Formats: sequence, structure tokens, C-alpha cells
Amino acid sequence: MKSSRLEAFSDGVLAIIITIMVLELKPPEATNLEGLISIVPIFISYLVSFLYVGIYWNSHHHLFQITESVNGKILWANLHLLFWLSLIPFTTSWIGENHVESVPVALYGFVFLMSAISFLILKTQILKNHEKSAIIHQMVGSHKKEYMSLAIYVFGIGFAFINTSIAIICFMGVASVWFLPDTRIERNT
Repeated sequence: MKSSRLEAFSDGVLAIIITIMVLELKPPEATNLEGLISIVPIFISYLVSFLYVGIYWNSHHHLFQITESVNGKILWANLHLLFWLSLIPFTTSWIGENHVESVPVALYGFVFLMSAISFLILKTQILKNHEKSAIIHQMVGSHKKEYMSLAIYVFGIGFAFINTSIAIICFMGVASVWFLPDTRIERNT
């Protein structure tokens, strides 16, 4: 089965996720600079979340550019990814409403961790669905970056209970590693 329906569905879900996140942004009640400064943590969590959704959309797009076919396992793995990504607006909003407290930040990191695990599962299912000689196996390569990201997420989740700023920096650090798409895929699509 071709991947075009899966891609269209995923694009729609990701667009809805971004829409929900932006609708959760509320302007400050005060009309002065202090009012605007008071929502900086909310805006930072929105920015990080927006970047994450954008990174997943970009990575998903590139991955399916080199995917020749999909099966039921890939469809379910994709839904698993979309489930975790759909929780990003909730955790983003919770952080904003609770001024970057420990439990909301830890849950924020947990959702990112589970999104990363589910994307790794999706990639694994796609690789299993293709012959070892298929070009996708050469382009996707090892999972070193994924495993490093998982470790940083776990570290960040733990740090959320000690220092939420360090936890957020960990999550932003992972995003910075994934911001640029894989050049192996970029060159060959």
C-alpha cells in the first residue's frame, strides 16, 4: 500500500496540534511591558513545542519520501506517534498555567520521550517492511542520535524535580540536534 493516505492524515493531525497550541496562547491582561514579560515562560514552552511538532513533521515527511510501501504495523506505529504528539498541547498549556513547575515539566519531557520512542518504533517498522538492500536502509542508518536523545530526555525528566530550567534546556538541546534534517535523505530525495 502507498503511503500517501498515511502522510495526508498525519499532516492533518499535526496541523490540528499546532492550531490547538496557538489557541491556548492567551494575551496578558496587563497592557504594559511587565504583563508581556509575565508570559515569557508560556511563550518559551509554546516555541519549544512548536519546534518539536515542526521537527516531527519534517522528519516524518523525509522518512516517507524514501518509504516505498506501508503495512498495518506501520499504520499502527504512526498512530502511536500521533497519539503522543497530540498530548503536546496539553503539556504545553499545563506548563504555562503552572509557571514551569516540576510535575508539568516532567510530564512535558515524558511526552517528548514517548514521542521519540514512538518515532523510533515507526522507523523500525518501516525498515522491517523493506528489503535489506533497499536504499532506505542506507539513508536511515544507525540510531545513535535517537538513543542519545532518549538519554537526554530521561536526564531532563529527572532534572525537572531539581531544576526546571535545566530540564527545559535539556529538551531544547534535543530539539537543536534534530532541527536540521538528515542530509543523507535530503541529498537523495
